[in-house]
Formats: sequence, C-alpha cells, structure tokens
Amino acid sequence: MKHMLSAFDLTQPTIEASKMVIEAQQVIALRMTGMAGIWSMGPAETKRRVDEKVAAISESARAMFVAGVAGQSPGTMAIAAIGQLRRRTKANASRLNKKATGGGA
Repeated sequence: MKHMLSAFDLTQPTIEASKMVIEAQQVIALRMTGMAGIWSMGPAETKRRVDEKVAAISESARAMFVAGVAGQSPGTMAIAAIGQLRRRTKANASRLNKKATGGGA
C-alpha cells in the first residue's frame, strides 16, 4: 500500500529549505558588500558565484533523481535535493564570513 503524503512528510524539507534560504541571503549580502568595496573581494569570487550555480543545480537534480529511483518518499527526495544546495550555501556563508571579517584566507 502506498504511503499517503501528509504535511508532516514535508516538515524536515521545509526546515532545511528555510536554513538554506537564510544562508543564501547571507552569501548575497556578503558578496554585495564585497563588490561595493566594503571588504576586499577578489575577481575570482564574482566568477565563482556564477559558475557554482550550474554545478549546484546539477548535483541537486541528480540527488533527487537517485532518491526517486530508489523508491524514496517525496520528502526524502526533497531533502536529498536541498541537501546538495545547502551544502554549498553553508560552505559559502562560512567562507565569505571568514574573509569579510578577517578570520581566514
């Protein structure tokens, strides 16, 4: 018998997506302040922000596809997809915050 999708099945994906959105906003703010000259941001960062999008979307779609082919629930598929995107937003937020505050290379 197939599992009926409920609102509770989407609770964890919603939490993960919310965390990702917060981290993405932090990355946007840090990159904008860097481009405005408030902190030193090299030209590689501007290129990186474009290049990483293609890879992140590809990884996310692949993770969701693999979970779906394996027969996972829609919530698990969403977590797989969001997890790939969040891995990048979290890493970018941490890296840029360290650069902007002088806490790292």
